[in-house]
Amino acid sequence: MENTPRVLVVDDEERIRRLVRMYMERSGFAVDEAEDGEQALDMAINKENYSLIVLDLMLPGMDGRDVCAQIRQKKQTPIIMLTAAGDETNRIHGFELGADDYVVKPFSPRELVMRVKALLKRSGEPEVANTELHPVLTFPELVIHIDARRVEVRDEEVGLTPKEFDLLVYLSQRPDKVFTREELLRDVWNYQFYGDQRTVDTHVKRLREKLGQYSELVSSYIITVWGVGYKFEVTP
Repeated sequence: MENTPRVLVVDDEERIRRLVRMYMERSGFAVDEAEDGEQALDMAINKENYSLIVLDLMLPGMDGRDVCAQIRQKKQTPIIMLTAAGDETNRIHGFELGADDYVVKPFSPRELVMRVKALLKRSGEPEVANTELHPVLTFPELVIHIDARRVEVRDEEVGLTPKEFDLLVYLSQRPDKVFTREELLRDVWNYQFYGDQRTVDTHVKRLREKLGQYSELVSSYIITVWGVGYKFEVTP
């Protein structure tokens, strides 16, 4: 079916690829597989517009970090990294390169499917859906087109990943309200279980950097409230 979301699963272990494919297809996704970084790049950039990519960090030859970075130069496809349990430094680096989420090996296939669905939601979390949404949010030097999922700073379009966009919309719709990292994980990432709070910190950092390339003013809208979390504030 044309409207079926297509996912690319990249892992050098055939057993893992087959397992992920089975659970994804049971949940209604179409699935392609790649066994190394070079094949993944060719498929993701040249051959298909994937809804999402599940990408193993430790690949032979070109590793997942390099694959993620090169995909990000061309596309904003959502990326979930598969990482080893003790690979904290590489996980953080993966976020900095543009990954949207990660799942630690060994992982539950059901949890992975849930994270895929959560990442593909277009601001469809219950709390967001129950809030009156405006199609366009306008601030000094910043315009957010919610329905079109487009952000403009000083009339220049800013390329954001799906989760960076969701985070910006969530905060900007509730100016001056302070959110804890736990609340943001629950409402933006839709995690109904424990999530790594550094996920939020890394996405905020990356969002500020992208906005700051066009305007220091706009990057300053996202305020860190030390010891608590974050808020969106437009100073007079």
